[in-house]
Amino acid sequence: MGILSVLDREHTVAPPGYSRWLIPPAALAVHLCIGQAYATSVYKTSLVKHFDASLTSVGVVFSIAIVMLGLSAAIGGTWVERSGPRKAMFVSACFWATGFLVGALGIGTGQLWLLYLGYGVIGGIGLGIGYISPVSTLIKWFPDRPGLATGLAIMGFGGGALVASPLSRQLLSLYDSGYDPNNSKSLADGGALVALFLTLGVGYFVIMMFGVFNIRVPADGWKPDGFDPSTVKQKALVTTASVSAANAIKTPQFWCLWVVLLCNVTAGIGILEQASPMIQDFFRGADGKSTVAVAAAAGFVGLLSIFNMAGRFIWSSTSDIIGRKPIYAMYLGIGMIAYFLLATVGHNGTAIFVLFAAVILSFYGGGFATVPAYLRDLFGTYQVGAIHGRLLTAWSVAGVAGPLIVNGFLDREGKPGTLTAEAYRPALFTMVGVLAIGFVANLLIRPVAARFHEKSTTSVEAAK
Repeated sequence: MGILSVLDREHTVAPPGYSRWLIPPAALAVHLCIGQAYATSVYKTSLVKHFDASLTSVGVVFSIAIVMLGLSAAIGGTWVERSGPRKAMFVSACFWATGFLVGALGIGTGQLWLLYLGYGVIGGIGLGIGYISPVSTLIKWFPDRPGLATGLAIMGFGGGALVASPLSRQLLSLYDSGYDPNNSKSLADGGALVALFLTLGVGYFVIMMFGVFNIRVPADGWKPDGFDPSTVKQKALVTTASVSAANAIKTPQFWCLWVVLLCNVTAGIGILEQASPMIQDFFRGADGKSTVAVAAAAGFVGLLSIFNMAGRFIWSSTSDIIGRKPIYAMYLGIGMIAYFLLATVGHNGTAIFVLFAAVILSFYGGGFATVPAYLRDLFGTYQVGAIHGRLLTAWSVAGVAGPLIVNGFLDREGKPGTLTAEAYRPALFTMVGVLAIGFVANLLIRPVAARFHEKSTTSVEAAK
């Protein structure tokens, strides 16, 4: 028990002179690891063959993980705030690594339910705790630039697949000589999948420990050199008051922002989940053949990942300058236009299609990275991590709603491999409507009423 006490919040207070720029790399170490969740498509087909199951039954693993992300973030958010980032990041690493190990056991024994339990449930808990664990700390270290700070870390979650995808392919080829990492149709055997999960579980745990032991919280009363907290109130919607997580969910502002995040994520997942077959279908000729090769479609998915990652940093940093409400008006307003143009003229050329899809995905990533700073503006820093956790339930809903909307329309239009751009138009126009709802919800956000504020700073400090 004495050894584990090093994880307690009081043992993570930064000494005088500690550089706040050491905090983003610690947060990035965790987010890059849990961002592997976006790379599951690399071995999805191999799992289908190994378990002799359907794509849907294997795809459920990812859906479970995203649902558990939202639930664990919501339920564990207050505990994360109370326990501090080091303990939360350690718990996240344990759950995330254990998820891979239990998943490997399921693959090795041919028990799909163990993969659901391991990667889906246990790993999903690690995802949720890990996702929110550094957010509150980053905002407290960067009160002058909260959008930049959270963008630096959450950028890692979007970019995790850029590392995990090629790494997983190379590891599978190492463990299975018959697997070709350059052939999208090549399948790995069960032994290689078990070895991959074991390697990722151990490797990610080690990397996340770097973040665990390098994270620090600022001392009480600390502020950056030259930063005057009184200037914060000069910005619209920004408060210097404190709102607890329990009170935050009673405000209309929280639920408006919940709808905003739900709509932005639903629209983004609509592209992300269907990206590879979508670009091939948009350019399918009368002979049934697509002018976009499988390899090019895979490159398109990688490009979208880059825009997803870049949007998390660029747009969230921009929000520090123009404000959170205007940046979301841009995400949702220009997003509506991009979706409309994608539906109507996107089939006229691959460059046009890629441009609109890339814009949509950059806004998708930007929405994730900006929302913690938006919460800080509205509710203060007191329990912003816990509030963020509750808000992420919108992600869980969107993770189910986005694919359902797109796949529901496509199922009515025909079989995969035979669809054309026309088949996608009803789903794309639906996404325009979804974004319009989010746009209105963002317009309705106003400063939080004083009756929801904590009564005194003394009570806030006592609750820490």
